[in-house]
Amino acid sequence: MLFTHRTDAGERLAEALRHLQGEDPVVLGLPRGGVPVAFQVARVLGAPLDVIVVRKLGVPYHRELGFGAIGEGGVRVISEDIVRSSRVEQADLDAVEHAEEAELARQARRFRGDRPRAALDGRTVIVVDDGIATGATAAAACEVVRAQGAARVVLAVPVAPPDAVAWLRGEADEVVCLSTPRAFRAVGEWYQDFSQTPDEEVVSLLAQAAAGPAPGSAAAARSAPVEVDAGGLVLAGDLALPEGAGAVVMFAHGSGSSRRSPRNRAVASDLNRARLGTLLFDLLTPAEEADRANVFDIEPLAGRLADATRWLRRQVPLPIGYFGASTGAAAALWAAADADADIGAVVSRGGRPDLAGPRLAGVRAPTLLIVGARDTTVLDLNRAAQRELRCENRLEIVPGATHLFEEPGALDEVAALARDWFARHLEAR
Repeated sequence: MLFTHRTDAGERLAEALRHLQGEDPVVLGLPRGGVPVAFQVARVLGAPLDVIVVRKLGVPYHRELGFGAIGEGGVRVISEDIVRSSRVEQADLDAVEHAEEAELARQARRFRGDRPRAALDGRTVIVVDDGIATGATAAAACEVVRAQGAARVVLAVPVAPPDAVAWLRGEADEVVCLSTPRAFRAVGEWYQDFSQTPDEEVVSLLAQAAAGPAPGSAAAARSAPVEVDAGGLVLAGDLALPEGAGAVVMFAHGSGSSRRSPRNRAVASDLNRARLGTLLFDLLTPAEEADRANVFDIEPLAGRLADATRWLRRQVPLPIGYFGASTGAAAALWAAADADADIGAVVSRGGRPDLAGPRLAGVRAPTLLIVGARDTTVLDLNRAAQRELRCENRLEIVPGATHLFEEPGALDEVAALARDWFARHLEAR
């Protein structure tokens, strides 16, 4: 996985951390490069942001080789194996440590200024860096936040070698890493732009975060965990309502996915920024998901979606739209065909509308079908389904995209198309 820059990495990482939103986390960035990544994570999660200052201890005459790290509060993480193999005098190693202690104190003052350190007592803390090489610095950061009272420590990075991730799973309660390439030599190889982050940028980002989110921003649209009543069955969900939201979009996930789908969450974030509420919830219980046949049994999934829609109407008196992916799109169209559905708009991403069968002709909600140009089988199915629809509809083909829209920019185009479709049809109701 290649990242465009640290902002891109942070946005992608934030989606993989959405499951922590309900834990009221604190986000800590490792300076310098980790802070731009952490800033995006904190923005999307609506969490406070601070800096966690640790310093790598480099072997004299070979400073790229770290023999350990130190952090605030007197925490030390030392690799005895590297110390022995370096054959450097202890006095020289001590001199490195003393110099880094002075730099650690300087950085803490420089980055935080007069602001107090974030209180971590009893909190879930997400430690973020732009990548991991040896893992010594990340391990020190985890120890620092534990010493400061964190109840749970989550280490989150865009990229790291597999062996470092395996080791760090013993240092943190949870490790979230988007990419673990085996052919790993340096973090910078996995970014198109890995230019140095200056101190001034770190200070600016921390000051922006301390000032709080602007009204209507993604952070202001922070989602909250909810229990969705689907005809007496309780399903786990996440509801986000931006300030001034004029409608809510319900997400019906596809086969092999859930409310934690990073693709659906990326689209949901974009909708939130456009002041559209979102509800992501699991159509199936964990036990039901174990049987693959359940994800293709569209009629009961559609019934469950309709029940959840009735529950949502009791909670939020706003127009409702459906966003369905894969088999979830079939469930959305099936449910939208009910005579009393009153669904304002439907968007299908890489959907299987063919599985809605004869129900397609009963859909009255304006329907947008989005398919990747290289997803040829599904594209043919969508073309055939479009001929069965009697409502306002459109088929959008994303150039170069495959079924999961993993290509650079493909998912952004999906989000923009969905946002415009919902804004046009839901806000006019």
